[in-house]
Amino acid sequence: MKPIWIVDDDESIRWVLEKALARENLATKSFANARDAIAALEFDTPQVLVSDIRMPGDSGLDLLGLVKSRFPGLPVIIITAFSDLDSAVAAFQGGAFEYLAKPFDIDKAVELIRRALDESLRETSIESGPAETPEILGQAPAMQEVFRAIGRLSQSNVTVLITGESGTGKELVARALHKHSPRAAQPFIALNTAAIPKDLLESELFGHERGAFTGAQTTRRGRFEQAENGTLFLDEIGDMPFDLQTRLLRVLSDGHFYRVGGHQPLKANVRVITATHQNLEQRVRDGLFREDLYHRLNVIRLRLPSLRERREDIPILVRHFLVQSAKQLGVEAKRMSEATVNFLSGLDLPGNVRQLENLCNWITVMAPGQTVEVKDLPLELTQEQGGHGAAAGGPAANPAGQPAAAAEGYSALQHHGTVAPSAAEPAAGLAGGLAGGPAGPDGWLALLELQAASMLSGGQQEVMAVLGRQFESALIRTALKHTHGRKNDAAVRLGIGRNTITRKIAELGIDGAKDD
Repeated sequence: MKPIWIVDDDESIRWVLEKALARENLATKSFANARDAIAALEFDTPQVLVSDIRMPGDSGLDLLGLVKSRFPGLPVIIITAFSDLDSAVAAFQGGAFEYLAKPFDIDKAVELIRRALDESLRETSIESGPAETPEILGQAPAMQEVFRAIGRLSQSNVTVLITGESGTGKELVARALHKHSPRAAQPFIALNTAAIPKDLLESELFGHERGAFTGAQTTRRGRFEQAENGTLFLDEIGDMPFDLQTRLLRVLSDGHFYRVGGHQPLKANVRVITATHQNLEQRVRDGLFREDLYHRLNVIRLRLPSLRERREDIPILVRHFLVQSAKQLGVEAKRMSEATVNFLSGLDLPGNVRQLENLCNWITVMAPGQTVEVKDLPLELTQEQGGHGAAAGGPAANPAGQPAAAAEGYSALQHHGTVAPSAAEPAAGLAGGLAGGPAGPDGWLALLELQAASMLSGGQQEVMAVLGRQFESALIRTALKHTHGRKNDAAVRLGIGRNTITRKIAELGIDGAKDD
C-alpha cells in the first residue's frame, strides 16, 4: 500500500497527523507546500492525499484540480478553517473526498483518512481488474449458480425458460446464453410479447405477405426469419395470447411456420429462449397457458434470484451503475457512503436490479454532493421502511422484520433526518422499550440483539459504532423531549456532563435543543 501524503505549511499539523497515522501503522510522506507535492507526483502517487487549502504559492485547490485531472480515483481530503466555508464548497465541487475543518479532532481525522483509504483501495482493486465489464455482475452464491448453468449450457442449443421477478436481468441472461453458444455469430432477436398489441403480435413473430391485411403494403419478415440460425428471445411469454400459443407450439414441434397471409411453409432454424415473471404452472391450471407448450418451453429452467436474495451484490452493482451513468452523462462518478450502501442493502427493492440502476441514474443527476448520504436518496425510499408493513395488512412489520413499535419509532427518527435508516430500527425500539412503551421493559434488548444479528450476518462493518451512535441518539432525544429541549437539564437526567451533551448533539445532528 502506498503512503498517505500530508501537504501543509503548518509543521505542527503535519507532525500531529504523522504521529496519529503512525499509531495506526499507516505510512506517511509530508510536504510543506503544494509545489513540492506536485513535483513528487511526477514520480509517485499516494494512496490518499491530505492537503491544507491555504498555503504560500499554489493552494490546496490548485493541487486538488491537478490531482483530479491526472488521477481521478485518488481521494483528496482538504483541510480548511471554520470561516472558510466558500473554500469548502469549492473543494467539493472540485472533487474532494471530504474536508476537515480546523480545529479538528485527531481521532475524527484518522477515521476520515481511514474511510478515504478504503475508498482508494477499492478503486485500485477495480482499476487492476479486467478491463472489460462482465456481462452480468454478481458474487452471491445464488448468482454463481446461474453462471454455472450458463457455462453448462454453452455448447447446447436446448430450449431454455428463464423465470424471475421483473428487473432481475432475464434478457441479460438470455444474451449471455446466446453469446456463449454455437450460434454466437448469428443474430440475437428479442421480442417482449407483452409489449405488442395482440393484433400485431402474430405479424411480429411470423411476418406477413403483401396485402395480408389493411396496411400490409409490402412483404415483411417476422422475428423467426430475422433470427434464422441464431436465437429468438421471447420475453414475458406468459402473456402470449392463447391462439398464438398454438402457432408457437407448431413451430417448436416441426420447425415450420407460415407468414400471415402466406401459403408456403418456411423452415425455422432458431433456438428459442423464453422468460416470464409469472407462475406458468398456475396459468396452466387456470387455463390461460397451454400445458403442451409449457412442457415444450420448460426443457431447461433457469431461475434468477431477486435482489433480496443477493443483497451482498448491491455494493458492486451500485458502483457499476454509478460509473456507467457518469460515463453516459460525461461527469465524475459519485460514490455512496457506507451507511447509504448498507441502507440500500436493507431495502426490498421490488424492481430489483432495474430499480437499482434507475436509482443510480437519478443519483448521478440529482444528488447534491459527490458522496451520497442516506438523506440524499429519493424521499419515497427513505420513507419506505417506516410504513411498509402496516400498508401490507396483517401484523405490522418493517422490511427488516421488526415489530410495529420499532417501525413507528424509526419513522419518527427518520422524520428528523438524523439517523441512517439502515440501522434506525433498533434505536427506535430502544426508545420505546426504555420508555416502557409497546416494546416492553425487556423488548428493546431483543430488538437490539435481532438488529445486531442481522447486521453481522449481512457483513456490515463497525456494528458497535453504528448501534452505539443510534443508542445515544435515542437516549438524548428522549431526554430532550422530557425536558422540553433544555439540554443542560437533559444532561443531568442522563447523568452526563453539559459539555458532553453539547458535543453529542452536534455530532449526532440533533435539532431542537436549547440552553436552560
